Amino acid sequence: MHVRQSPDGRAVIHFRATGALLLLAHLLFVGWLTLRPLDVPWMTAANLRPLDGIRADLALGPVEAARRIGEGLLLLAPLGVLLPMAGGRLLVSPWASLARTVAAGALISMAIELGQTGVPGQVVDVDSLLLNTTGVALAHLLVVPVSRARLRRGNRAGAGDLTRIGNETWALRSEAPQGPTPTISRVGIAP
Repeated sequence: MHVRQSPDGRAVIHFRATGALLLLAHLLFVGWLTLRPLDVPWMTAANLRPLDGIRADLALGPVEAARRIGEGLLLLAPLGVLLPMAGGRLLVSPWASLARTVAAGALISMAIELGQTGVPGQVVDVDSLLLNTTGVALAHLLVVPVSRARLRRGNRAGAGDLTRIGNETWALRSEAPQGPTPTISRVGIAP
């Protein structure tokens, strides 16, 4: 990911807009996939005990366990990259970015699980919440720090300074647009 910066910040806007568009598309796909009614002859009970579903998956054998656990990890994993991309920040604490992204991923996963309570054929599974959140964290850790470092390196090499745009905007806002504040000469106070 190499962002060429123009003086007016259009590249940052396009980068963020692309991230927001991809994020929306992914969330719509996940919503369709997880919240559509299923026609099933029977349903398992809701799993509200952490790691019970993962243990049951492991008991099915390594291939089936890898498929089921992999699906849980990969379902929301793109959010680990798309959420920071939609934010468009280069200079941010890696831990703060990870915490925000994982929290958002956990909340989205929780919303999906709660939404499944009203959908025929769908069952709430706390292990899905754990796997989805872990997938978001892993994707973020594997992609975002490396991408941000590359983008910052590209900015130092003359591709433009994304931080300068934000600082100029802040500097323009801090100056009064009408010029300096007028001063009034001292006037005596009447008794």
